[in-house]
Amino acid sequence: MRLNTIFVRHINSGPINRFITLLKRSCLLLLALLANCVIYAQTTYLFVGSYNDAKDKDGIYIYKMDMESGRLDKVCTFSAIMNPSFLTLSADGQYIYACSETRTPGLGSVSSYRFDRQQGVITMLSKQPSGGDNPVYLTVHKSGRWLVNGNYTGGSIAVFPLNGDGTIGEAVTVIPFADSSITDRQKSAHIHSTVFSPAQDYVFAPDLGADKIRRFTFDASKGKPLQLDSFIRTTPGSGPRHFTFHPNGRFAYCIEELSGSVAAYKYNSGRLEPFQRLMTHGSEPRSAYSSADIHISPDGHFLYASNRGVENNIAIYSIHKNGTLTFVGYESVLGDHPRNFLIDPSGKFLIVANQISGNVVVFKRDAQTGLLTKTGVDVKMQGPSSLQIRTYND
Repeated sequence: MRLNTIFVRHINSGPINRFITLLKRSCLLLLALLANCVIYAQTTYLFVGSYNDAKDKDGIYIYKMDMESGRLDKVCTFSAIMNPSFLTLSADGQYIYACSETRTPGLGSVSSYRFDRQQGVITMLSKQPSGGDNPVYLTVHKSGRWLVNGNYTGGSIAVFPLNGDGTIGEAVTVIPFADSSITDRQKSAHIHSTVFSPAQDYVFAPDLGADKIRRFTFDASKGKPLQLDSFIRTTPGSGPRHFTFHPNGRFAYCIEELSGSVAAYKYNSGRLEPFQRLMTHGSEPRSAYSSADIHISPDGHFLYASNRGVENNIAIYSIHKNGTLTFVGYESVLGDHPRNFLIDPSGKFLIVANQISGNVVVFKRDAQTGLLTKTGVDVKMQGPSSLQIRTYND
C-alpha cells in the first residue's frame, strides 16, 4: 500500500501536473479572447429604384437577399417619389439618397429617406432641387458630409451638404456646361455619372454630350469642396457614360454608350492615361449602340459591361496585372434594356436591372472563370433603374 501511495505522488508531481496547468491557462486565454469577440448574424438588402412615371406607383423597392440562393423577398416599397433614376446609400446604410428624373423642366430633384430595418419602413426626410434637369447619378463622399450629383439634360454637376440626421442641404455648388460633339445625341453637355477617385480627392464626371471625362478637385474640409480642374477628350462620338476604378486604384475604365466600347486608363494622382479601348459588342458594326453600365469584381480579376438594344447582354473580360482586358464571353440578361447592374461585395452574385422588360435578375458568378449562371431568381416590377446592396449586422 505504501509503495502505491509513493508511486501516485511521484506521478502527480511530474510532467502531468505541468501539462494540466498549461491546459488551464490555455483555456482561460481562449475564454478571454471569446469574451472580446461578438459574432453577429447578418442580413443583406437589395435596394431598387424604378421609373414609375407617377407618384402613386412604387418607386423604391427593398428586398432581403438570401446569400446562398440569391432569392429576393420583398420588405417594403415607397411610392411618393417620381422616377428615381439612381440610388445611393449612406456609409452606415441608414439613409437612402435618390435623384428624380421627372422629365419636366425645372423639377429635377435629389431626396433622402430613412430605412428602418426593424419596422421595414421607408420614411422621407428631405428634398432639394437637383441643380439641373433630369438627374441620373449621385454619390456620397466617404466623410458622409457631401452628396455629388450629375444632371443629364441640364449638363451640370451639383454638390449638396449632408446633415447628421440624413437631410440634404441646399446646393453649395452648381456647375453647368454647354459643350457639344458630333452626333445627334450630343448637341449639348450630358453629365452621366459622378465618381470619386480612390483617395476621394477628385471627382470624375463622364460627359456623354461633349465626349469628355471632366475632372474636379474635391476638398471635403471646405465650404465649397468641388472645383473644376480639367478634362480629357474621349473618341469623338463615343459618348462616355459610366466610370469605375479598379480595386488597386491604378486603373480606371469607362463604358462609352454611343460607341459600345470600354476605354481603359492608367491612373496616378488624378491623371488618366488611356492605354486600351475595345468593343463590348459581338454583332456587326452599327451606326449607334446603347451600352450602359460597368463594374469590376471585388477581387479585381474581371470586368463586366452591360449592352442594351439588340444584344441585351453582359460582356465579360478578364483583367491582367497590367490592367489590359481580354474578352471572356457574353451572358444574356434575360430581359430588355439592362440599364444598371451590380456585383455584391462578396463577389458571389451579379444582379441586373432590366428597365424595359421590368425585371431584376440574379446570376451566380464563378470567381475563377468570371462566367455567370442563372439562379432562377427573376423579380418583376415596373422599370427598374438603379440597384444598391448592403449587408447589415443584426
